[in-house]
Amino acid sequence: MASLMENLMDVLEEESGYYDSLLELSMKKTEVIVSNNIQALQQITEQEQLLIDQVNSVDKRRMGIMTDMANVMNRDVGTLTIPVLIQALDAREQEQRRLSEASDKLKETVRAMARINEQNRELLQSALEMVEFDLNLVRGLKAAPQTAEYNKGAMNAGNYMAPSRGGFDAKQ
Repeated sequence: MASLMENLMDVLEEESGYYDSLLELSMKKTEVIVSNNIQALQQITEQEQLLIDQVNSVDKRRMGIMTDMANVMNRDVGTLTIPVLIQALDAREQEQRRLSEASDKLKETVRAMARINEQNRELLQSALEMVEFDLNLVRGLKAAPQTAEYNKGAMNAGNYMAPSRGGFDAKQ
């Protein structure tokens, strides 16, 4: 049981390290989204995918360890959680503290990631709305009526009743 507990704590700390790296990438992603750097966003997304693959691998190892621990403790693996393990370690205070700290750190990192990912989602949604607005503006320019201006040959000049500049003016 002691080696399983040691393995579990090591896996939780490793998983926490991967989540810390994902958190850093999420913060970089915010800057990249704001600066509208699509290439950097694609690179960050590829790095995130590699880290997610590593997290999934570590998570499978953690689940295997939890299954082994449930078998040793003669418990149902579905009801054996980290808080239950922390309570079961009353006699082993040092391991209890280490497991509790690892669990708390992992929870806090995941909460921070959720906040930043929600912020990034809102930024991306705003960017998509802006692109849609620009597309509608361009489509609207093509549908604008022509003016009654004529050139020297008494032909319609083909000018449209729309501003000559395209896009959104952020200075307004």
